[in-house]
Amino acid sequence: MIGVGLLGSGFIAESYADALLDVRNAELVACFSRNSARSGEFAAKWKVAAHPSMDALCADPRVDVVVIALPNEVHLEAVEIAARHKKAIICTKPLARTEAEAQKILDIVTREGVWHGYAESSVFSPNVAKAYEMVKAGGIGKLLTMRAREGHSGPHAPHFWDAETAGGGALLDMGCHTVESARHFFGKDNRVVEVMAWGATMAHQDKTTGEDTAIALLKFAGGEMATIESSWIERGGMQLRHELVGSAGRLVTDSSVGPVWGFIENPVGYTVEKADAETGWVYPVPEETRAYGFSQQMRHFIDHLVAGKAPSETFEDGVVVNRIIDACYRSMKSGQWEKVA
Repeated sequence: MIGVGLLGSGFIAESYADALLDVRNAELVACFSRNSARSGEFAAKWKVAAHPSMDALCADPRVDVVVIALPNEVHLEAVEIAARHKKAIICTKPLARTEAEAQKILDIVTREGVWHGYAESSVFSPNVAKAYEMVKAGGIGKLLTMRAREGHSGPHAPHFWDAETAGGGALLDMGCHTVESARHFFGKDNRVVEVMAWGATMAHQDKTTGEDTAIALLKFAGGEMATIESSWIERGGMQLRHELVGSAGRLVTDSSVGPVWGFIENPVGYTVEKADAETGWVYPVPEETRAYGFSQQMRHFIDHLVAGKAPSETFEDGVVVNRIIDACYRSMKSGQWEKVA
């Protein structure tokens, strides 16, 4: 049984805690939150020990792997502490605020020789995983283009709105998902060589100086093209969609509308993340943790940790994602295609 220590107590930490219930050989044993009141509430809910500091959690002998579910600006510090205690580490997306910071994180785990996993959930979503299986089997011939979009009305936590501290706006927050999806489908050896991006603050000028909507084009070495769309201005719930076009067909995945939908006049409570309204047309997503790939991701990580193998998503992937997004931000400023080193 692998003991898990969780850093964070927000929405993503709750999702990870729930996902771990689906991992037969892992158990959440400890937590830490920068908010002591929430730390106690989280510990009571999940029946785990609450530690007063990140160092205390990482020093806990029951903890084999540390899961980082903290704001972007804390990732580097958390990795430094966990690696010093020789713990395996799983870090939520994005790995860092910039490529340079992500490289520091990778250098730390490499130097300390600790196992690491980059928690990019989108590639583990059941519908995306099935589409990937069909693409790899040649179902749509050679994959030529991909359009991926993620949109909602804005982040849960206030720290995401602080673009200077978080490192960026919607593109960094959500584009990291779709950038990695593109790398996943087109092949990680088929690198992104050039990008063109646009972003603007269109609806949330009172909340953020970062872009609340963005579009990026990713050109791959093999000639393929991915279109990435990220939005914090779309009300009415999550928009999660992939459109894959090949020489012999096309595939679409859409997590926006699940197996249940309808029109209601009376509130029924929580229906879906960022629903924005309790009545009217609703599109509830049953078992969100599993529908969005969190459970499958955690099973993959723990199984590979137990086997002593690197997972399919590591901090190396996180560095590349940050590198591509850095180039997109350069393109936003220059208005031109920018090379990806």
